[in-house]
Amino acid sequence: MHYEKIIKRALITEKADRLREMNVYQFEVMKQANKHQIQEAIEKLFGVKVIDIKTSNLPRKPRRLGRSSGYKSGYKKASVTLKEGQKIEIVEGV
Repeated sequence: MHYEKIIKRALITEKADRLREMNVYQFEVMKQANKHQIQEAIEKLFGVKVIDIKTSNLPRKPRRLGRSSGYKSGYKKASVTLKEGQKIEIVEGV
């Protein structure tokens, strides 16, 4: 399994920033990935110890642009709790 394909990107939101202070990181992950695969990918890619993982499937949302309407695709989100004292360096895009 390719670990880079399981973890798509880190979520950078205000809520995710608050959770990072409590050592919880949020990632967008592949829809087919289960908790064991996500844990293995995080541990191998970032070299940290994962304590807990919570996942949620977010539904697609309707969006409009003028008269045309469509949908914003849904995704799977993983909230990962790390062992005390460990951190992941998240770099925000410029």
